[in-house]
Amino acid sequence: MLKFICYPKCTTCQKAKKWLDDNNIEYELRDIKLDNPKFEELTEWYKKSGLLLKKFFNTSGLLYKSMELKTKLPTMTEDEMLKLLATDGMLVKRPILVGDDFVLVGFKEAEWKEII
Repeated sequence: MLKFICYPKCTTCQKAKKWLDDNNIEYELRDIKLDNPKFEELTEWYKKSGLLLKKFFNTSGLLYKSMELKTKLPTMTEDEMLKLLATDGMLVKRPILVGDDFVLVGFKEAEWKEII
């Protein structure tokens, strides 16, 4: 079963959830604020996604901006970035959809259609 990691108040997450429901796709819902992804999960998802680690950061979030991560990330190691992401779900870009052989970060309907 797919894992759908989201923040229920996020409008993009709401659109993604509606898309999953409209397409009768079963998933397990997880609130990223209540159950923050762990370091091990983030490491696994990052490797499985094929994306740059920077893509896992919620760059439009208040926390990202207040921590001045735009200037700090380029000097951080992957390990440091993953540990930072594991400290607060609000730093993590969402939604995240995790399948057996893929990880999608953010909601782009065309990409989701193609992969699911």
